[in-house]
Amino acid sequence: MPLHTDDHLNDLAANTVRALTIDATQASGDGHPGMPMGCAPMGWALFRHTMRHNPQDPSWWNRDRYVQSAGHGSMLQYSLLHLSGYDVTMDDLRAYRQWQSRTPGHPEVGHTPGVETTTGPLGQGLATAVGIAMAEAHLAAVYNRPDATVVDHRTYVIASDGDLMEGVTSEASSLAGHLGLDKLTVLYDDNGISIDGPTGITFTEDTMKRYEAYGWHVQRVENGDDTAAILEALEAARLETERPSFIAVKTTIGYGSPNLAGTSKVHGSVLGDEEAAATKRALGIDWPEFTVPESLQTEREAVMTAGKAAQAAWQELWTYYETTYPQEASELARRMRGELPDGVSGALPDIAGGSAATRKSSGAALNHYASLMPELVGGSADLAGSNNTDLDGERSMRPDDMAGRIVHFGIREHGMAAIANGMALHGGMRPFVATFLVFSDYLRPALRLSALMKQPVVYVFTHDSIGLGGDGPTHQPEAHVAALRAIPNLSVVRPADAHETAQAWQAALERTDGPTALILTRQNVPELTVPEDGVARGAYVHADASGAAPQLVLLASGSEVSLCLEAKTLLEADGIPTRVVSMPSWDRFEQQDAAYQASVIPPNVEARLSVEAASTLGWCRYVGSKGDSLGVDDYGASAPGGRVMEAFGFTAEAVAERAKRLLAG
Repeated sequence: MPLHTDDHLNDLAANTVRALTIDATQASGDGHPGMPMGCAPMGWALFRHTMRHNPQDPSWWNRDRYVQSAGHGSMLQYSLLHLSGYDVTMDDLRAYRQWQSRTPGHPEVGHTPGVETTTGPLGQGLATAVGIAMAEAHLAAVYNRPDATVVDHRTYVIASDGDLMEGVTSEASSLAGHLGLDKLTVLYDDNGISIDGPTGITFTEDTMKRYEAYGWHVQRVENGDDTAAILEALEAARLETERPSFIAVKTTIGYGSPNLAGTSKVHGSVLGDEEAAATKRALGIDWPEFTVPESLQTEREAVMTAGKAAQAAWQELWTYYETTYPQEASELARRMRGELPDGVSGALPDIAGGSAATRKSSGAALNHYASLMPELVGGSADLAGSNNTDLDGERSMRPDDMAGRIVHFGIREHGMAAIANGMALHGGMRPFVATFLVFSDYLRPALRLSALMKQPVVYVFTHDSIGLGGDGPTHQPEAHVAALRAIPNLSVVRPADAHETAQAWQAALERTDGPTALILTRQNVPELTVPEDGVARGAYVHADASGAAPQLVLLASGSEVSLCLEAKTLLEADGIPTRVVSMPSWDRFEQQDAAYQASVIPPNVEARLSVEAASTLGWCRYVGSKGDSLGVDDYGASAPGGRVMEAFGFTAEAVAERAKRLLAG
């Protein structure tokens, strides 16, 4: 049963959250006060009475995780962190939404102690929380022993109507129900209001029946200001051992506001001075701005004391585990530190052997590294055979066996990427996900968050160009590589052969400060001679001009590198000294110093032609004002891949002719 709690203190804490929310949003002149005012009892029930967490050590492995999917109501989380004893000061609350503040407009991981993931784009938080819960379940299945349950924590989410409207939550919630993630609990802020007005204008489905159909345990709390009822529902969720839990809590947005409560006007706009004062009077808030009633200090100390004791008890268990199961303990500790095992860095797999599609080479490289890295876990959006992402000898993650390393995400690209973010954020996991490149559009919002949060997720994108053939323009990506290159902190690698593909995987796994997208062919490409640092440096001279300084530089990535090598032979037969540059990764090339860049692309050679079976957007930075780009700035066509490539000018003869026209001016 839940704790017998002091109703007066619970009400006081909820009103303190409301007061701090009003003060911070009024001071900044911006923000979303309505959600925190309505959800304050829910948040307090979690932080004070339910979650096992240590505010003095927010990185404790076995802490319960809190994800505020309704990130617009960030003052709820910041207020709760302050009231619970986290290093979020009153000055931090005063600086809400200000430059370089630790309390940004939406929660951002890495900015604020106690924030587990970046939320704000609706749906992402809940979907990411599914990944966090999957990571916990996987690590528990792998490392726990009957006498030592060292991985044992829960994930809690507060989600809004907007979160549930977004499709990504449907994808992730469906998978969570299938896997039976019983340590995942979602509290639904059922306030019936979105920005445009009552949700009844667009959103009339029965959410409880929906989640019941997903295979969740569902409950309803009719009064969101009843902390005791919320605690009873949370206790029932804790006792559920086969299904994730969904608790619909009927709340009032802007609770306490005499004129704005229950309306869309309080969703994303500050109350204003008069309404703020009236709200405080209505709630009995008689203490000064940006202060906390003294009686709540004992509550803060209680949270901190309980958290310290919980971690100390776990530490005692961990010490026993280290002694009894030293190998498992050492491996789990390494994984949680994010360190690569011995043998991964500096030892490329020998996967070459003639002509092969880079997707096939990628599969070989993935399996090599998976044999060395037990934390390498992931899968495909129902395309594993096409993406070459199955792990040899490994089993699938299933409801009755969460220790499996192959994740069948189903046809849920967006949810897949958000779940991978959650796995990475949890720690102890190096997730990879895969689909066709054209479907990177389906998961782009979550991929962008991977980059924003600096999470080392590996994205495997196959079928990378019009060269994939008969599936036609619906499946042939044209602008997708350029679109991915536009995302800050995403490393995009389009390897030319098996050697570059192996290097791409190594670079992706050695990277710890952001995601990597591998862009891979369906069609075979010949084996090339590649320097060991070719991908690491982003670009390199693959073949220099024969016997003279180059008059022309051909720049290419992926399958077009070998095409340029063929064109070079034709051009040099006509007396045109030609350099071929392989550019697997623009972003990595940009990290090199100016001297190296100039050694690869000589500034004095103005005749430069880029060749890539994708949008030409962006190549101007490398070909310069007097160069040219051969690419695909239109949609493809349905025909065998070779025929489509020929029709779009991707033959050695066509490249050579294009280069000659460039030289002729």
